[in-house]
Amino acid sequence: MRAKLRLRVVPALVASALALGAFPASRSGEPAPAAPMADDPVARLVTRLDLERYKATIKGLTRFGDRRQGTDRNRAAVDWIESQLRAYGCADIARVRYTYTPGEKRSPSGPPVAKGAPQGGGRFRGQRGPTGVNDDAQRQSDATLRALNSQPSAPGEREEVYCTKVGSTHPEETYIVGGHMDGIGWGEAANDDGSGTALVMELARVFSGPDVRTERSIRFVLWNNEETGLNGAYAYVEQRARLQGIESPPGSGRYPEPRWLGMVQHDMVLFDHGMPRADGSVSPTQRPEADINIEFQSQAKQADGAQKLAWAFYAANEAYATDYPASVGPHMTNTDSTPFMDLTPAISVRENERGTQIGAGWDPHWHQPTDVYTTFSDADFRLGLNAAQTTLGAIARLTGATVIGSPPR
Repeated sequence: MRAKLRLRVVPALVASALALGAFPASRSGEPAPAAPMADDPVARLVTRLDLERYKATIKGLTRFGDRRQGTDRNRAAVDWIESQLRAYGCADIARVRYTYTPGEKRSPSGPPVAKGAPQGGGRFRGQRGPTGVNDDAQRQSDATLRALNSQPSAPGEREEVYCTKVGSTHPEETYIVGGHMDGIGWGEAANDDGSGTALVMELARVFSGPDVRTERSIRFVLWNNEETGLNGAYAYVEQRARLQGIESPPGSGRYPEPRWLGMVQHDMVLFDHGMPRADGSVSPTQRPEADINIEFQSQAKQADGAQKLAWAFYAANEAYATDYPASVGPHMTNTDSTPFMDLTPAISVRENERGTQIGAGWDPHWHQPTDVYTTFSDADFRLGLNAAQTTLGAIARLTGATVIGSPPR
């Protein structure tokens, strides 16, 4: 049974969601009742997401250990992701190449925040648990995994892969859907961020179906170097922002970088077990009131559009997520949507608020040897699947998705 929602959608925010196409509008301007699935192509697409397939994609990523950037296991994982995207039939598969030099630092724009708080990430409250990055190989008790993760990172050239669902009527416009494929901590990076990477890959699979049409384009990007400071996302922005909406070659109807209508990042979507207890420990089971956090950054130049986008995702969760509700917050920080947030409406979808909850130890497996596939239960994986349902529903609505022909049997 769905948990009780903790937020009330006020009329002004419903209107914002309507402006983005989050709900079909009736003649009176009020949200129309949800259409039966047979008449709702978005609902039909959502049913193509499957818990076991989602879990299998995460499991496939964990074969490469923590996928630390600058290693052979990272490069092998990038190759595997590309092979999967090709098998799905996703179009316009390409790679962004850039050079990583340790010590590169970038900071998001915006006014300073209180000492001890994550930049733009809100203020800590309540109990806090231990956090940090595990750098001790011996804390990984699995000798095979320890050996797999043993090659250290080296500076140099990096690659990240993307593909595109090309819009049928507006190929020059796109929504970017992303997750980062690298990880750290001597585990398998199953949650951080195998869960988000698998979500993006599963959406690429569904939207690449031969009977699926979208009016606008969707770009699926699997970032690299998130753990070193969002370097892969920054490289994408630096190389491709200036190419937006330029037809190449002229008259071809092809847009190597369609104009960005919005960007959504997925980073850790499995684990919402609640606040740490007084001793710093966290419940081993998913809490009944678990939810999906949709965050925008209130300090960003595109904050108004980002908030509207967040509420469009909230509306899609209401319509299509099977188990877990969503909440919306203004504290997006330290994630791959940050490089985009002053250029286009940008949001993140995750298990907990990035700054005040993840940063306060709500997920004890974050950057730890315990971030392995077997740590998580089906209740955890189902939270990730519901995040996928939320994003698929929102992006399908925003891009005008339709399904050609009869529903599959």
